[in-house]
Amino acid sequence: MRSARALLVAATLFATGGLAMPQVAAAAEAPAGASAERGDDIVGGLAEMLADATITLGGNDYPNPLRLLDGNAVDSPESWENVRREELLADFREHVYGESLPLPTEQTFDVSTSDTGDVVRKTVTIGVTGPEGSGSFDLRLFVPQGDAPPRGTFLMIDHRGSVGDDPGQSSGYAPVSTITGAGYAFAVIDANDLAPDDSGSYRDGVINLFHPSGRDLPDDAGRAISSWAWGASRAMDYLETDPDIDPTKVGVIGHSRSGKASLWAGAQDTRFAAVITNNSGSTGAKLARRGDGGVGAETVARINSSFPHWFPQTYREYNDNESALPVDQHELMGLVAPRRLVVGSATDDSNADPQGEFLAYVGAARVYELYGLGDTGLGSDDWRPETDRAHRGPAMSYHLRSGGHGLTGADWEVYLDGDLFSRAAAPAGL
Repeated sequence: MRSARALLVAATLFATGGLAMPQVAAAAEAPAGASAERGDDIVGGLAEMLADATITLGGNDYPNPLRLLDGNAVDSPESWENVRREELLADFREHVYGESLPLPTEQTFDVSTSDTGDVVRKTVTIGVTGPEGSGSFDLRLFVPQGDAPPRGTFLMIDHRGSVGDDPGQSSGYAPVSTITGAGYAFAVIDANDLAPDDSGSYRDGVINLFHPSGRDLPDDAGRAISSWAWGASRAMDYLETDPDIDPTKVGVIGHSRSGKASLWAGAQDTRFAAVITNNSGSTGAKLARRGDGGVGAETVARINSSFPHWFPQTYREYNDNESALPVDQHELMGLVAPRRLVVGSATDDSNADPQGEFLAYVGAARVYELYGLGDTGLGSDDWRPETDRAHRGPAMSYHLRSGGHGLTGADWEVYLDGDLFSRAAAPAGL
């Protein structure tokens, strides 16, 4: 009976492309005793090949990031990068963030530079052309002067529009002078230049350069969050050309709604050496399947209702139906691997569900383990970790700040002291 069952399972996998049928044929042609033995071998082999559909985080089940669509297990960096990564990106585009804008048909960089003493300030007007017209947005870049090149560059997606031209400006949200004083370059793009954060005008930035303005967007087209992420990649296009910047040491950072965009940008664009998402909550760092997390956190239904211009129409299918999503946010974080993933939460930020952000971070470690980089820096995978402390592994960083929603000086202290642009080497052979 067991050999017959093995043949049936094997035939089923063959029908879905999961197993080569000649192995089964060989078992069927062997003598009766050998057939049973061969059937046992097939069952054992299948057990090794197939992956569990779910993993457990915080006592609940979530999709297994290391399970291919055919049911087989991801067992190497190669199968992750060549197969599973593309599967997950396709699912996130189809079901969550929408299809990204294509590359511009033409792109230009108009740079103006001023020397303010300790810092060189550059304003870069990035011109982009699509099939429906041309437009532009600005990148502000602050580069510290000195004998050594910058230690790295933080590229901020700024939805507040609060970063000006003064290199001496400082705030908890964007402490420009503190960042450059620590030896880092700081770059910033205004999210509203790319897609105004308004349900009536969000298309007026770059979206209408690629979609006819008189027509509704396709249901699966990315909206504002996707456009902000797209803009970060276009800014990276410029940073790769700037002689003062090391393009291998650029991290994309965002807070709250911009933290959703920075995570999506970093998941897609592997040029970002570090991906920092701060208090990003629903459809950012928070696990969707936790719903309101028992703390009144923002859910898929609430975010789609409150901000209908952030995500595509297709995402609304999961309003109050998160369990039907084929993906969850720990898998989005996993798409950053093996680059540096940085997650910042806050104890009193109930709307973002800090526990849900923490559990997603823990879940992402399974992907990093493929590279020998699964150490999260946490003493335990149980909630809650020690607060106001930087937890740093070789490629993953997390902290839980005391207080409420915000990007503060305490957060920046963690990021600036975190050595985010270097990590321990992976074991030999990886």
